[in-house]
Amino acid sequence: MGIIGGSAPGRYRRAVISGIIYTARPKQWLKNVLVFAAPGAAGVLNQGRPFGLTVLAFVSFCLASAGVYFLNDLIDVEADQKHPKKRFRPIAAGDVPINVAWLACVAFGAAALGVAALTERWQTVAIVGLYLVVNFAYNLGLKRIPVVDLVAVASGFVLRAAAGAVAVDVPMSRWFVLCITFGSLFIVVGKRYAELNEMGKGSGTRVTLDSYSVGYLRILLSVSCGAALLSYCVWAFETSEASAATSGSSFDFPFYELSIVPMLTALFRYLLVLEQGGGGAPEEVFAKDRVLQLLGLCWIIVYGVAVYAA
Repeated sequence: MGIIGGSAPGRYRRAVISGIIYTARPKQWLKNVLVFAAPGAAGVLNQGRPFGLTVLAFVSFCLASAGVYFLNDLIDVEADQKHPKKRFRPIAAGDVPINVAWLACVAFGAAALGVAALTERWQTVAIVGLYLVVNFAYNLGLKRIPVVDLVAVASGFVLRAAAGAVAVDVPMSRWFVLCITFGSLFIVVGKRYAELNEMGKGSGTRVTLDSYSVGYLRILLSVSCGAALLSYCVWAFETSEASAATSGSSFDFPFYELSIVPMLTALFRYLLVLEQGGGGAPEEVFAKDRVLQLLGLCWIIVYGVAVYAA
């Protein structure tokens, strides 16, 4: 007969399940919204089938991300145990057994490929598979190579955007790809910048931090921010011209061009957050910073009107 609060095995199972959910990092699945970028820019999200295919790509990347987080925590378990915050992660704390964690890692990865296959596009499966391979290589060694580690992490964002495009079979502008690439680098470098400011060198929590300096990362932030903004501006003007040519109208309100304003302001706002000591967990910044949320909403409205209403 169980005691009050349930039997010990029951409490243990609930603790393991809770640990699995925590390790899957559902809060960080917000990054996977990038799969909607290309279909959204192409103006097809108001159609049933393209929207459904994009949702499948989104779910696939959520599952793939979960598998990658398990792999990351399994390989970094010793380093996480030394980290003041990461030592409380379920695997590092021993709440989720190693064998269970490996099983979950494989299961999430296999499920991700299975859902990607439901789009009936082999390209979607290939991109999800490439995402898993890149992250596997990252955890096995790329994360120990300065600069390469930044590019490897940023590539995950680019692959998310590409997955949305191939799932629906819409083209991606070269400037769109450059904007996503440099924007991703900006976020990744900002995360390293915040970690270096918080932890300092020699902390043992991330090998490449010892190779970076605050000044060097500031240079990379400036370059990636400027390149992302320039790419977005060219993309906005290029898309506006293409839209005007398609509509045949002699006058079109510059919604695409106006979308540059919230984008620029958001980039500058995030730079301020980094200088004030934030940015170590980008998803938490976006979840808590009301100004960034408002700017994001403004961008969605302006660009959404440009694509779907103008």
